[in-house]
Amino acid sequence: MAVKIRLRRMGSRNAAFYRVIVQDGRYAPTGRFIETVGWYDPKQEGSNFSLNLDRVSYWVSQGAQPSDTVKSLIAKADVLPVEKAVTGEVTEEEVPATAVEADVAEDAEQEKE
Repeated sequence: MAVKIRLRRMGSRNAAFYRVIVQDGRYAPTGRFIETVGWYDPKQEGSNFSLNLDRVSYWVSQGAQPSDTVKSLIAKADVLPVEKAVTGEVTEEEVPATAVEADVAEDAEQEKE
């Protein structure tokens, strides 16, 4: 079985994002897959991907062949600190102040009830 690590297109038209999946090379990219190991959003600015590097290294050690794009994402993830490459979380600096205020107001309302 030729295992590949490739991108799987998700999302709607003009708003595509990709999941990084491990898949048997005989299946179509939209078909059955083994495991999801990350995501990639080319339209997002800043940190636009997240990879589980432990699982990626496991699959590569088992003989999986990453696509060219996934190879470049792995190389970028190796350079980044682990917190940014693996979690995919939004940092406090990236969260708009209005969203924080709305969250605080919602918490206050729930405490009143």
